[in-house]
Amino acid sequence: MAEQLPEVEVLLKRLASLEAQIARLQGEVADLRAENTRLQAENDELRRRLGLNSQNSHKPPSSDGYRKKRIQPALPKDKKPRGGQPGHSGRTLQAVAKPDQVRVHLPERCAVCGRAISADEPHEVVGKRQVFDVPEPRLAVTEHRVGQITCCGQAQRGIYPADVTASVQYGAGVRALVTQLSVDHKMPLEQISGLFADLFGYALNSQTVEQALEQGYELAATVEATTIEQLKRAEVAHFDETGLRVAGRVRWLHTASTSLYTHLFVHARRGGEALRSAASVLKDFGGRAIHDCLPAYYQFEQANHGACLAHIVRELHGLVEHGSAWAEAMRRLLLDLYRQARPLSGEAATTARKRYQQILSEAELAEPPPEQKAGRGRPRSTPGRNLLRRLKEYEEAVLAFALVAGVPFTNNQAERDLRPAKVKQKVSGGFRTEHGAAVYARLQAMISTCRKQGRNVFATLRDLFARQPVSLLAGG
Repeated sequence: MAEQLPEVEVLLKRLASLEAQIARLQGEVADLRAENTRLQAENDELRRRLGLNSQNSHKPPSSDGYRKKRIQPALPKDKKPRGGQPGHSGRTLQAVAKPDQVRVHLPERCAVCGRAISADEPHEVVGKRQVFDVPEPRLAVTEHRVGQITCCGQAQRGIYPADVTASVQYGAGVRALVTQLSVDHKMPLEQISGLFADLFGYALNSQTVEQALEQGYELAATVEATTIEQLKRAEVAHFDETGLRVAGRVRWLHTASTSLYTHLFVHARRGGEALRSAASVLKDFGGRAIHDCLPAYYQFEQANHGACLAHIVRELHGLVEHGSAWAEAMRRLLLDLYRQARPLSGEAATTARKRYQQILSEAELAEPPPEQKAGRGRPRSTPGRNLLRRLKEYEEAVLAFALVAGVPFTNNQAERDLRPAKVKQKVSGGFRTEHGAAVYARLQAMISTCRKQGRNVFATLRDLFARQPVSLLAGG
């Protein structure tokens, strides 16, 4: 028996060693499983990001690359036949009663006797056709002279018009043209100069264009102030912002707009600081503000709010692509409400709100809870939970389109008013100075307002440069 004790001790030591090794291996397996779970989650997140495009996220269509899918609109489109719709007024070129000039085409000789036929012989008009063409472009030079008379023993002189400030200068029409080409048609200064030389034979330099833009910026200040006042009184207005490259830095172009007015301003900040600045409309706005879910907008409690559902529907579509049942239910609910006659009232409104809250309860169970992080900062949440949180917090704004009269489903109005600036930036690469960006914003807003009201942009700019009264009040 004593002889077996050493062997037992060896076996016990070996057992203890094996148990320690097993514990170590179990710990490594647990670590590997945790690492595998983390990598799997990271892989899923990267795959999700790679799959983001303009149809399932906030990314613009320009980011989709060359292999673009067929664009699916966020909202269902009505199935209309191609071509002009009933009631649409056509714009076919129509003949005029009094043409600027008439050219008569007679035969050169008589087909029988060979006699030459003169152009002033009596004839009968048996057919006519009209050609609309651009006349030979030329600049009309007007010389302004100041006269002096003596009356009552005192010599008295006339004065030059307010817009005639130099001995030789370009007139209001030229300044209006180059401003419209630069701002409205996004042409670089060099191209404007080249086009002007080709058309009129005058070497218009870039500095002249810049001076015209600067003068237009100063003269349009009163028009901008009137537009801001009209927007403050609007029942429904749209708000949005987009990034601009200015002097090598990111600046933000903000807009407040309706179907009749556009206001644009550039600010160094995107959120609350910009929206509380002197140029902002939102800080003094008491109507229904339509915008995306940027939290800074909801800080202005004096206004009622409406969320852009196009953004939300795209985010829901992105979740649906990854198998989210609650996202599909919410997406279907919002689109069904969009198709119904609005605003909903009574039992229909109560039913819609209950269904909305029911889907949110389902989402609360389906989405994993926020992941606690080591250290400071908000716990990390999935994209689905982030959207769920916004749908809960901004429920009244999300459902406003269905429950409140006059509230649109999307914020497309503001996005359309910002789009020209993105085209301008793509052409020029950015703005060289912050003042140059401010000049563009004010003039682009004025041009946008003109187009919304059906006004002639060139004629309005020409009156502006001629220091004639310019009012962009709708119906005025």
